Amino acid sequence: MNNWGDPPLGKARPPQVIEALDGETKSAPRKVRADARRNEDTVLEAAKSVFVTSGVDAPVREIAARAGVGIGTLYRRFPKRSDLVAAVFRREVDDCVAEATAFAAEKPPGEALAAWLHRYAAFLATKRGLAAALHSGDPAFDALPAYFRASFEPALGSLLAAARAADNIRADVEPYDLLRAIGNLSVPADAEGAAHTKRMVDLLINGLRFGAI
Repeated sequence: MNNWGDPPLGKARPPQVIEALDGETKSAPRKVRADARRNEDTVLEAAKSVFVTSGVDAPVREIAARAGVGIGTLYRRFPKRSDLVAAVFRREVDDCVAEATAFAAEKPPGEALAAWLHRYAAFLATKRGLAAALHSGDPAFDALPAYFRASFEPALGSLLAAARAADNIRADVEPYDLLRAIGNLSVPADAEGAAHTKRMVDLLINGLRFGAI
Protein backbone atom coordinates (compact mmCIF):
# COMPACT_ATOMS: atom_id res chain seq x y z
CA MET A 1 0.00 0.00 0.00
CA ASN A 2 1.10 3.60 -0.57
CA ASN A 3 0.32 6.76 1.37
CA TRP A 4 -2.84 7.21 -0.69
CA GLY A 5 -4.27 3.94 0.54
CA ASP A 6 -4.36 2.56 -3.01
CA PRO A 7 -2.95 -0.85 -4.09
CA PRO A 8 0.77 -0.99 -4.97
CA LEU A 9 1.56 0.31 -8.43
CA GLY A 10 4.51 -1.95 -9.08
CA LYS A 11 8.19 -1.13 -8.91
CA ALA A 12 8.76 2.52 -7.99
CA ARG A 13 10.42 4.69 -10.59
CA PRO A 14 13.76 6.28 -9.66
CA PRO A 15 13.47 10.01 -8.80
CA GLN A 16 15.28 11.00 -12.00
CA VAL A 17 12.71 9.15 -14.09
CA ILE A 18 9.83 10.90 -12.35
CA GLU A 19 11.54 14.24 -12.94
CA ALA A 20 11.86 13.38 -16.62
CA LEU A 21 8.18 12.48 -16.78
CA ASP A 22 7.37 15.88 -15.33
CA GLY A 23 9.58 17.58 -17.90
CA GLU A 24 11.76 18.99 -15.15
CA THR A 25 15.49 19.33 -15.74
CA LYS A 26 18.10 21.43 -14.00
CA SER A 27 19.10 23.02 -17.29
CA ALA A 28 15.85 24.91 -17.57
CA PRO A 29 14.78 26.11 -14.08
CA ARG A 30 12.26 28.66 -15.34
CA LYS A 31 10.60 26.10 -17.60
CA VAL A 32 10.61 23.66 -14.70
CA ARG A 33 8.74 26.10 -12.48
CA ALA A 34 6.20 26.93 -15.17
CA ASP A 35 5.63 23.28 -16.08
CA ALA A 36 5.37 22.30 -12.42
CA ARG A 37 2.79 24.99 -11.80
CA ARG A 38 0.74 23.93 -14.81
CA ASN A 39 0.92 20.30 -13.72
CA GLU A 40 -0.23 21.20 -10.23
CA ASP A 41 -3.12 23.35 -11.47
CA THR A 42 -4.19 20.56 -13.83
CA VAL A 43 -4.12 17.97 -11.04
CA LEU A 44 -6.06 20.22 -8.64
CA GLU A 45 -8.75 20.95 -11.22
CA ALA A 46 -9.06 17.26 -12.09
CA ALA A 47 -9.23 16.28 -8.43
CA LYS A 48 -11.92 18.89 -7.82
CA SER A 49 -14.09 17.36 -10.57
CA VAL A 50 -13.49 13.80 -9.42
CA PHE A 51 -14.23 14.64 -5.78
CA VAL A 52 -17.62 16.07 -6.79
CA THR A 53 -18.71 12.81 -8.41
CA SER A 54 -16.75 10.19 -6.47
CA GLY A 55 -15.88 11.83 -3.15
CA VAL A 56 -12.48 12.43 -1.60
CA ASP A 57 -11.71 8.69 -1.50
CA ALA A 58 -11.71 8.40 -5.30
CA PRO A 59 -8.96 6.14 -6.75
CA VAL A 60 -5.73 7.90 -7.60
CA ARG A 61 -5.84 6.44 -11.12
CA GLU A 62 -9.14 8.22 -11.77
CA ILE A 63 -7.66 11.59 -10.78
CA ALA A 64 -4.46 11.07 -12.78
CA ALA A 65 -6.44 10.00 -15.86
CA ARG A 66 -8.69 13.06 -15.63
CA ALA A 67 -5.62 15.29 -15.30
CA GLY A 68 -3.79 13.59 -18.16
CA VAL A 69 -0.66 13.05 -16.07
CA GLY A 70 1.26 10.02 -14.91
CA ILE A 71 0.58 8.60 -11.46
CA GLY A 72 4.21 9.30 -10.61
CA THR A 73 3.60 13.01 -11.23
CA LEU A 74 0.60 13.02 -8.91
CA TYR A 75 2.46 11.19 -6.14
CA ARG A 76 5.41 13.52 -6.46
CA ARG A 77 3.23 16.61 -6.05
CA PHE A 78 1.02 15.13 -3.34
CA PRO A 79 2.64 12.22 -1.47
CA LYS A 80 -0.54 11.60 0.57
CA ARG A 81 -4.21 11.76 -0.41
CA SER A 82 -4.84 14.20 2.42
CA ASP A 83 -2.26 16.60 0.93
CA LEU A 84 -4.25 16.73 -2.31
CA VAL A 85 -7.63 17.00 -0.58
CA ALA A 86 -6.42 19.92 1.55
CA ALA A 87 -4.88 21.68 -1.48
CA VAL A 88 -8.10 21.33 -3.49
CA PHE A 89 -10.22 22.75 -0.68
CA ARG A 90 -7.87 25.68 -0.10
CA ARG A 91 -7.92 26.49 -3.81
CA GLU A 92 -11.72 26.36 -3.90
CA VAL A 93 -11.98 28.55 -0.81
CA ASP A 94 -9.74 31.11 -2.51
CA ASP A 95 -11.87 31.01 -5.68
CA CYS A 96 -15.08 31.46 -3.68
CA VAL A 97 -13.62 34.42 -1.77
CA ALA A 98 -12.47 36.02 -5.03
CA GLU A 99 -16.02 35.84 -6.32
CA ALA A 100 -17.21 37.88 -3.32
CA THR A 101 -14.94 40.68 -4.49
CA ALA A 102 -16.12 40.29 -8.09
CA PHE A 103 -19.82 40.36 -7.11
CA ALA A 104 -19.25 43.46 -4.98
CA ALA A 105 -17.71 45.24 -7.97
CA GLU A 106 -20.38 44.15 -10.47
CA LYS A 107 -23.69 44.23 -8.56
CA PRO A 108 -25.66 46.43 -6.16
CA PRO A 109 -24.91 45.50 -2.50
CA GLY A 110 -28.06 43.45 -1.86
CA GLU A 111 -27.71 41.51 -5.09
CA ALA A 112 -23.99 40.93 -4.51
CA LEU A 113 -24.73 39.48 -1.06
CA ALA A 114 -27.48 37.19 -2.36
CA ALA A 115 -25.35 36.00 -5.28
CA TRP A 116 -22.42 35.15 -3.03
CA LEU A 117 -24.53 33.33 -0.45
CA HIS A 118 -25.77 31.05 -3.23
CA ARG A 119 -22.18 30.62 -4.44
CA TYR A 120 -21.11 29.67 -0.92
CA ALA A 121 -23.96 27.17 -0.66
CA ALA A 122 -22.87 25.62 -3.97
CA PHE A 123 -19.31 25.39 -2.64
CA LEU A 124 -20.52 23.44 0.39
CA ALA A 125 -22.87 21.19 -1.57
CA THR A 126 -20.05 19.73 -3.68
CA LYS A 127 -17.81 18.75 -0.75
CA ARG A 128 -18.59 15.05 -0.52
CA GLY A 129 -16.57 13.55 2.30
CA LEU A 130 -15.25 16.86 3.64
CA ALA A 131 -16.80 16.51 7.09
CA ALA A 132 -15.38 13.00 7.50
CA ALA A 133 -11.97 14.18 6.30
CA LEU A 134 -11.90 17.08 8.76
CA HIS A 135 -12.64 14.69 11.63
CA SER A 136 -10.27 11.95 10.47
CA GLY A 137 -7.39 13.02 12.72
CA ASP A 138 -5.04 13.49 9.76
CA PRO A 139 -2.75 16.48 10.55
CA ALA A 140 -3.03 17.65 6.93
CA PHE A 141 -6.56 18.81 7.75
CA ASP A 142 -5.84 20.46 11.11
CA ALA A 143 -5.54 23.97 9.69
CA LEU A 144 -8.48 23.78 7.29
CA PRO A 145 -11.33 24.87 9.62
CA ALA A 146 -9.39 27.96 10.68
CA TYR A 147 -8.49 28.64 7.04
CA PHE A 148 -12.13 28.43 6.00
CA ARG A 149 -13.25 30.83 8.72
CA ALA A 150 -10.36 33.28 8.25
CA SER A 151 -11.13 33.42 4.52
CA PHE A 152 -14.94 33.40 4.45
CA GLU A 153 -15.75 35.65 7.42
CA PRO A 154 -14.01 38.78 6.06
CA ALA A 155 -15.43 38.18 2.57
CA LEU A 156 -18.98 37.87 3.86
CA GLY A 157 -18.43 40.65 6.39
CA SER A 158 -17.63 43.11 3.60
CA LEU A 159 -20.74 42.12 1.65
CA LEU A 160 -22.92 42.43 4.75
CA ALA A 161 -21.49 45.85 5.61
CA ALA A 162 -22.18 47.15 2.11
CA ALA A 163 -25.73 45.76 2.16
CA ARG A 164 -26.37 47.33 5.59
CA ALA A 165 -25.06 50.69 4.40
CA ALA A 166 -27.49 50.50 1.49
CA ASP A 167 -30.36 49.60 3.88
CA ASN A 168 -30.84 46.27 2.08
CA ILE A 169 -30.63 44.05 5.17
CA ARG A 170 -31.16 44.16 8.91
CA ALA A 171 -28.27 45.28 11.10
CA ASP A 172 -27.99 42.38 13.57
CA VAL A 173 -26.49 39.66 11.35
CA GLU A 174 -23.03 38.29 12.11
CA PRO A 175 -20.94 36.73 9.32
CA TYR A 176 -20.11 33.55 11.24
CA ASP A 177 -23.75 32.93 12.19
CA LEU A 178 -24.78 33.26 8.57
CA LEU A 179 -22.00 30.96 7.36
CA ARG A 180 -23.06 28.30 9.83
CA ALA A 181 -26.74 28.69 8.93
CA ILE A 182 -26.04 28.14 5.24
CA GLY A 183 -23.79 25.22 6.13
CA ASN A 184 -26.75 23.57 7.83
CA LEU A 185 -29.07 24.37 4.92
CA SER A 186 -26.64 22.85 2.44
CA VAL A 187 -27.21 19.32 3.73
CA PRO A 188 -30.26 18.25 1.67
CA ALA A 189 -32.83 16.13 3.42
CA ASP A 190 -34.21 14.47 0.29
CA ALA A 191 -33.63 13.83 -3.40
CA GLU A 192 -34.22 17.45 -4.39
CA GLY A 193 -30.65 18.31 -3.50
CA ALA A 194 -29.52 21.62 -4.99
CA ALA A 195 -33.06 22.80 -5.73
CA HIS A 196 -34.03 22.38 -2.08
CA THR A 197 -30.90 24.18 -0.91
CA LYS A 198 -31.56 27.09 -3.27
CA ARG A 199 -35.08 27.55 -1.93
CA MET A 200 -33.87 27.47 1.66
CA VAL A 201 -31.10 29.99 0.99
CA ASP A 202 -33.61 32.26 -0.77
CA LEU A 203 -35.81 32.02 2.31
CA LEU A 204 -32.87 32.92 4.52
CA ILE A 205 -32.00 35.91 2.32
CA ASN A 206 -35.60 37.15 2.60
CA GLY A 207 -35.23 36.90 6.37
CA LEU A 208 -32.11 39.10 6.25
CA ARG A 209 -34.20 41.81 4.60
CA PHE A 210 -36.83 41.79 7.36
CA GLY A 211 -36.57 44.93 9.44
CA ALA A 212 -34.33 46.78 7.01
CA ILE A 213 -35.21 50.45 6.58
